[in-house]
Amino acid sequence: MNRNSGKYILAAFVVLPYLFSSGKNIEGKLVKVGDGYAATSVNTAVFRGSSLATHGDTQYIAYYDGDGYVTLGKRKLGSDDWTLQRTQYKGKVTDGHNVISIGVDGDGYVHASFDHHGHPLRYAKSTAPGSLELGDMIQMIGDGEQDVTYPEFYTLADGDMIFAYRSGASGRGNLVLNRYDTESKTWSRVHDVLIDGEGERNAYWQMYADPKGTLHLSWVWRETWLVETNHDLCYARSDDGGKTWKRSDGTPYQLPITQATAEKAWEIPQNSELINQTSMTADAKGHPFIATYWRDQESRTPQYRLVWHDGKKWRMSTVGERKTPFSLAGGGTKMIPIARPRIVSDGRKACYIFRDEERGSKVSVAYTPQLGKKDWTVTDMTDFSVDAWEPSHDLNLWNQRRQLHVFVQPSHQGDGEKVADTGKNTEPVYVMEVEF
Repeated sequence: MNRNSGKYILAAFVVLPYLFSSGKNIEGKLVKVGDGYAATSVNTAVFRGSSLATHGDTQYIAYYDGDGYVTLGKRKLGSDDWTLQRTQYKGKVTDGHNVISIGVDGDGYVHASFDHHGHPLRYAKSTAPGSLELGDMIQMIGDGEQDVTYPEFYTLADGDMIFAYRSGASGRGNLVLNRYDTESKTWSRVHDVLIDGEGERNAYWQMYADPKGTLHLSWVWRETWLVETNHDLCYARSDDGGKTWKRSDGTPYQLPITQATAEKAWEIPQNSELINQTSMTADAKGHPFIATYWRDQESRTPQYRLVWHDGKKWRMSTVGERKTPFSLAGGGTKMIPIARPRIVSDGRKACYIFRDEERGSKVSVAYTPQLGKKDWTVTDMTDFSVDAWEPSHDLNLWNQRRQLHVFVQPSHQGDGEKVADTGKNTEPVYVMEVEF
C-alpha cells in the first residue's frame, strides 16, 4: 500500500474571449493521487468510461503506473489522502486503446476491465467490498468475449451494472451489453448485438445512465478502420435497463439497430472531421444532449458542437468558434490538437470539458447557466499543458451528489498508435474537483 496526499488549489483564471459571453468563473482544486504512465494516452482517453467511481462516501480511481501495472486507489470524499494498491495485472500501455474501466456495484465491490484492443475479455473484481485487491481474472458470460475493445461500466440506480463493449474490429464491430445482478452476483447477456454493423461498419458510441435509470445511447457510424469514414450522429434510449430501445419520439426499435433503422439526430457526411466516442447527458425531462465536434462542408476548421432534443425536434449549436484547421485521417490512436469533450448537466446548468491547443492545451471548462438556451463562458482550469489528455469524470458522484470530479494527467501520444518520444514516461495523476 502507498499513500499520497497533497493540496493543489487553482483559482479560476480570467475568462478569455473564446465563447460568447462573460459570466461565472469556475473554480478547481487539484488533488494529487500518484504518478502514471504518460507516453501514450492510455490513461487519459475519453472512452475510458469510468476512471473514477464513487460508492457511498468512498471514491475509487484506476490508472496504469509507470511500469504498466493496473493501479487502484480510494479515498473518503473530502479527503486529500489516497490509499493506492498496485495490482498483479499489467497492460500493454504502448497502445492507447488498452484503457482501464472500473465500476462499483451496489454492494461495494470494485469491478475492473482492462488491456483490450481486440483481445479476450480481461475482467476481475475486488476480493471484498471496498477492497483494492483484485481476484483472479474471470469470465462474465463465457460467450462472445474473445474480441473485446472499449469496455465500459455503468452503475444503475438499483446497484446493478451495465457493461458495454465492442465485439469485432473497427469498421465491422457490434455493440454488446451485459448486466450484473447485485443480489446473485452474476452477469447475464442483455444483447449479443444491440447495434449491428452488418459486417460493413461499426458504431462508435457514448452512453449515459441518468439518475432515473434511463439509458441514453448515441453513436456515429464508421465504414472502415479509417477515422475519416465516420458519419451521422444517431440516438436510442432504454427505460428498462437496456432490454428494449426507443427513438426520441418513443417509437420502439426492432433490434438489432442497423444503419437503415437508426434515428439520425444529425446528418453528417463522411470526411467531415467528425470525431467518434465523445459524451452525452440528459436534462431533468430526459431530453438528451450530445457533445461532439465536426466541420461544416464549407469550412476546414472543426468546431465543438452540442446536439440536443428539445422534446419536439433535434437542434444543434456550436460551442465557441475555433480558428485552427486540422484533419482527421488514417487509423490508430491520433494525436489531435483538441480533446473529445465531456458534458455534465443537472438539467439546467452544464459544464463542457475539453482541451484545445488554441488555449495552450490546458484543462478548460465551458459553463452555461441554462443548457441549450444561454451562452457559454470558458475558464482554463490549469496553468500547465496536459498535451494529449482527454476528460473523464466520476459519473456516479455526479448523478448522486451533483459534484464534478475529473481525472487529470498530462499525457503524450505519437500519431497513429506511436509512443511519444518525450523522454518522460510518467506524469502526475490528479483528481480535479470542479465547483460551479
